[in-house]
Amino acid sequence: MRSTLDRRRRAAASNSLARWGLPWRGWLFLPLSLFGWAFCTRVVAQQSPPAPMRLTLDQAIALALKQNHSVRLRSLSVEQMLSKKDEARSNYLPQIKASGSTLHLTELAGIKIPAGAFGTFSSTGPVPSKSLFVDQGSATGYTGGVGLEQPLTQLFRIHQANLAAKQDVLIAQTQADQTKDAIALQVRQLYYDILINQQKAAASQDQLAASQLKDEESRSDVERGNALEISTLQSKASILQAQQQSLTLRLQGYDLRRQLADTLGLPVNTAIDLDPGAAAAPLDIPSRSDAIRIARDQNRDLKVAQETLVKAQAGLAAAKEAYIPDITALSRYSYQSGVPLLVHNFGTFGFTLSYDLFDGGRREATVREARSEARSAEVAVDKLQSEIEVQVESLYDKIDELRQMAAVAGQVVIVRTEAARLADRQFEQNAALRSAQSQTHAELASATASLLEANCGLSLAEADLKRTLGQVPQ
Repeated sequence: MRSTLDRRRRAAASNSLARWGLPWRGWLFLPLSLFGWAFCTRVVAQQSPPAPMRLTLDQAIALALKQNHSVRLRSLSVEQMLSKKDEARSNYLPQIKASGSTLHLTELAGIKIPAGAFGTFSSTGPVPSKSLFVDQGSATGYTGGVGLEQPLTQLFRIHQANLAAKQDVLIAQTQADQTKDAIALQVRQLYYDILINQQKAAASQDQLAASQLKDEESRSDVERGNALEISTLQSKASILQAQQQSLTLRLQGYDLRRQLADTLGLPVNTAIDLDPGAAAAPLDIPSRSDAIRIARDQNRDLKVAQETLVKAQAGLAAAKEAYIPDITALSRYSYQSGVPLLVHNFGTFGFTLSYDLFDGGRREATVREARSEARSAEVAVDKLQSEIEVQVESLYDKIDELRQMAAVAGQVVIVRTEAARLADRQFEQNAALRSAQSQTHAELASATASLLEANCGLSLAEADLKRTLGQVPQ
């Protein structure tokens, strides 16, 4: 009786579970299934791509100036030149040196005193009674000491070498500033190129949508006999062209983002989200006359040429001063053992003079070479001064032209916006086809992209002008 009741209860439970669509054994695996689903969801969430890094233009420039590899290499070059400058400055100070030596002689000179050299006496006989040999020193001698040397006339050449080392530091610092200017301009250009690429890509999608609508309408007209089959071929060609342009822009966008990440010192696959409003920010630039004056005072290339000229002049002065004899003051405290006629500890003081009587024309050739380098540096400075003036004038002409282009592009956007508004109204009134409306909006997107490109080109020209003026284009 009890077994019959148990069987009935199990059957009832199985029927109740079956109402939910599961056999009773399936409910045993339900907790495990829920646990597995939660675990997989967590793993997928952990493997989801990170959020893109949002950067404004100023933040991107600041990050590039901090992490770019070229900027870091220039900073290391400045440190290297500073070390060389300290090395050249150390030649002003006296040099203290310690030295020692051990020498073994194969034969020594001595004093031979023959027997009876001092006389013969009745009480003692000959003095000395036999020949004597007095050695001078010992076969193995030891010397050592500490000496101080102070160059005197060499200080003229040392001074010129320090001037050259100082100019090397200034040149390295100016080149580091040049690199920063170039990187800042490169970041700005890549930033704008990506924004333009995004706008053009959106316009290409609108054009593709318009071409697809046109293709549908063309096929409908051909089926109804209202158009020839060539119209469908033309619409399909338009679709393929729009797809090709969209794919080209997409690949170009990937490449530009990789270049920007590398310039910023980030991994090339870093996702970056840009600020679309950065392209409309104008830069503050001076007038033409003020710009030429500022460029002559602050242009990086001109400063490098001027610093190179000072270095070449210092090299010429050092080459001429090679004709001055080398006079060095010295003092030394020495210890010796085994050297004849000297006490163990003694000191020496005095001067040394050195002069090359004949060097085969080496010094004269060095002077000629240094003079040629100085003249070349002078010509380079004059050449850069003329080129900078021409470059500033050209940039201002380019900026004026780009301003006019941006104004025209703005008028085109206004006209396209009004045309799109009218097309929407006509479509709502059934007075225009949907493809015409879509084409009008695609043309508006293309005009907007052209306006963005014109504004970005104007901003890049202004940034290039600031770089020519010796200012970081931020």
